[in-house]
Amino acid sequence: MQVQFIGATGTVTGSKYLLRADGKNFLIDCGLFQGLKVLRLRNWKPLPVPPKTIEAVVLTHAHVDHSGYLPLLVKDGFRGAIYATEGTRDLCQILLPDSGHLQEEDAEFLNRHKLSKHQPALPLYTEEDALESLRYFKGVPWQKRTVLSKELSFEFLPAGHILGAAFVQFFGGGRRITFSGDLGRPKELIMFPPKSPPETDYLVIESTYGDRRHPSEDSKAVLRDMILKTIERGGIVLIPSFAVGRAQEVLYLIGQLKKSKEIPDVPVYLNSPMAIRATRLYGNFVGEHALTSEESEELCGTARFVTTVEESKHLNTLTEPAIIISASGMATGGRVLHHLKFLAPDPKNLILFVGFQAAGTRGEAMVHGADHVKIHGTMVPIRAEVRSIDTLSAHADADEIMAWLKNFSKAPKMTFITHGESLASEALRKRIQEELHWSCTVPDYLETFELT
Repeated sequence: MQVQFIGATGTVTGSKYLLRADGKNFLIDCGLFQGLKVLRLRNWKPLPVPPKTIEAVVLTHAHVDHSGYLPLLVKDGFRGAIYATEGTRDLCQILLPDSGHLQEEDAEFLNRHKLSKHQPALPLYTEEDALESLRYFKGVPWQKRTVLSKELSFEFLPAGHILGAAFVQFFGGGRRITFSGDLGRPKELIMFPPKSPPETDYLVIESTYGDRRHPSEDSKAVLRDMILKTIERGGIVLIPSFAVGRAQEVLYLIGQLKKSKEIPDVPVYLNSPMAIRATRLYGNFVGEHALTSEESEELCGTARFVTTVEESKHLNTLTEPAIIISASGMATGGRVLHHLKFLAPDPKNLILFVGFQAAGTRGEAMVHGADHVKIHGTMVPIRAEVRSIDTLSAHADADEIMAWLKNFSKAPKMTFITHGESLASEALRKRIQEELHWSCTVPDYLETFELT
């Protein structure tokens, strides 16, 4: 058995792990690279093995840095099954077509305004490609042993990150290898904590926050104070948000603040078709997340859902205080870019980031004080207040990862540290070695290991 790391090495994006077992190729996660141009260009390069030789894909969860390459995989010849939890399957039915649609929109915009070196600029894949990939999904119940080949099988266990998110344990040739996916936190607003892990021989662990601890501040109080401050100066709060998980957490908090009358009843807009559909989906999975049926219903009533392009454009004419939640969370694309062009130059407004900002993204530049960012070929001045709330992260921090690792009954033979910027992965490696005395390594891009 071999594992090759073909994504999420030295970065938090592009998650892909190639498992060779029983003479066959299997892919764990199939995500898009995001952020730095050198990473995004990898999306256009062929995989180390032809897609048609991959037997199956096993998805940990639906975020596009874990699932967003699937339409291209199918377009290039993959015809196997894509295994996912039922929540992940249903979310991918929302996220993947939207991803294709956004890429078509971006290419069309670049061509219309002659902003690309390529003539014409082409999308990586289309909405039609994404819809085609959905035909290969198979929903799998939690903790049900699923057979992939004569010697290889797997189980999904709850990871607590977003709806449907799992860590995956594979069984083959007398060995067990566990992929953490994205690990959630022990105390989440709308998700249950990750399940304690079973014993394993090899472990692939994420390290998004492997070098830091989340602040202990009350995220609800911090959000309240930022909203009030912006309203007092007559400004608009723009929240770039991940459509799945984070948008629902923000809606939940705003709903609680309004219910307790801690903030005025200003209009709230959810301007992301993907986030709207994901929010409605939570009601179908009561019991798999921490919201009651009533709270899931209330979530949908917290904001006005913006469904048309005309409504979206109208938001840029607002002159009174309001809250706009829009994707994408790192300001890499989508409707939020149009709002940034209008709102970022005005010091009355607040741009509030509520999630991890990968290196090379507009969000990362703004959080670190950039006074201009390029949007649709134009340099936009950043005069609005820019803040971030780190306590809303759906990723376990370094202490929480270590606490989860301590639940293993014995040390794995080897622990592979991935899905983190280089400093974060290296910090977690040192900590695991020093505190747990485990054998561990930070794999390089395309590096292969024998699982003996």
